[in-house]
Amino acid sequence: MTTDVLSPERIRTTTAPGNATTAPGHATTARGRTDGDPTGRMPPPPPPLTHRAPALDGLRTLAILAVILYHLHVPQFEGGFIGVTVFFVLSGFLITTLLLGERRRTGRVRLGSFWLKRLLRLYPALLVFVAVGLLLWNWVGDYKGASFSAGEAGVIALTYTGNLFRAFWDTTQGVFAHTWSLSMEEQFYLVWPPVLVLLATLRTRRRWLLAGLGVLVVGASAASWASYRTPSGGATPDVYFSPVLGVVPLAIGCALALLLDDERVRVRAAGIAGCVATWLGLGLLVGVLLWIDDDWTQHAWTFGVVLPVTGLISAVLIGGLVSVRSPVATALSWTPVAWFGRRVSYSAYLWHPLVIALLGTFAIGAWGTVGLIGVVLLVSIGAAYAVEVPVERLRHRLRSSSAAGRGSAA
Repeated sequence: MTTDVLSPERIRTTTAPGNATTAPGHATTARGRTDGDPTGRMPPPPPPLTHRAPALDGLRTLAILAVILYHLHVPQFEGGFIGVTVFFVLSGFLITTLLLGERRRTGRVRLGSFWLKRLLRLYPALLVFVAVGLLLWNWVGDYKGASFSAGEAGVIALTYTGNLFRAFWDTTQGVFAHTWSLSMEEQFYLVWPPVLVLLATLRTRRRWLLAGLGVLVVGASAASWASYRTPSGGATPDVYFSPVLGVVPLAIGCALALLLDDERVRVRAAGIAGCVATWLGLGLLVGVLLWIDDDWTQHAWTFGVVLPVTGLISAVLIGGLVSVRSPVATALSWTPVAWFGRRVSYSAYLWHPLVIALLGTFAIGAWGTVGLIGVVLLVSIGAAYAVEVPVERLRHRLRSSSAAGRGSAA
């Protein structure tokens, strides 16, 4: 039985903690039949976040590599900004799916717990990165220009306001400038969950929420086009960092989560539609990456059309990856690829500009670039295991102690 209302469904599921990602749904035949089922029908695929999907971790790996290669000015990766768009769509999809899953299981969403988990997951690594960046500021602080002193730039990074300063005041934070995307995501984490909880409490129909997200995507895309101003030289225009444009891929990811929360959609996606979506999404995403050239900042339609369409393409690919098993999903699930996306991608995003700023002048020629990429990977892995892993273990111990305390009290 399905429902078009954002209310808890009586479906038993288990959800992986933290940044869990969905596993492909049950495989079905073309007619949706299965041997041994007297009704001739097989159970519908489970709701998203029932299991982790290594394929989405593998997609994170591709996204962060695209960003790193773009910042290294590797030919054919002038459209590396696509990686950030993929991350935004993934965030919208995963967070919305987590919230819907919690409401389905428990009948409510604990916003305080959600925000605390996100803060503990992301903030310690950012804090260490900013501390190291401040120590090295005299050597790397002016990477791609800096409008602020070291302390000011650090505060902006730690308060998750970098996107606002870059978009509305035409400033940059030197080696911390890339934290604008983290700011966009944290602002999304702050605003969207309460909105979703409120709409669920009001029993808003899914179709109306999807329609609202569609209006938001179209309106924000049009506003981004209208507010575009040609930058000087090869600089990135302010609109790229604006929350008006940033909300587009995030909202697309939210819409995908709402669609796949519908049992009827999951049934359709678990068949040929999911296979087509996977291959079509991957092909179009690679096509956009190869098509974009180094003058993408000089066109308003890049921000009003190309980036929003890239978000839609990313959603198509993600929807396929979590719905069916395919050669693409298998490749992205390969243990080294999935491990890097799950464990190292956040660290790699944080630390790669610092490494480039510090060592970039020594990377001469193709082999120099390869060596620099190797250093970025080593630093990222080291930072992940030096900071994120210990914090994660501490969180697990605290959670276990808390659960044991509740058990003893009972």
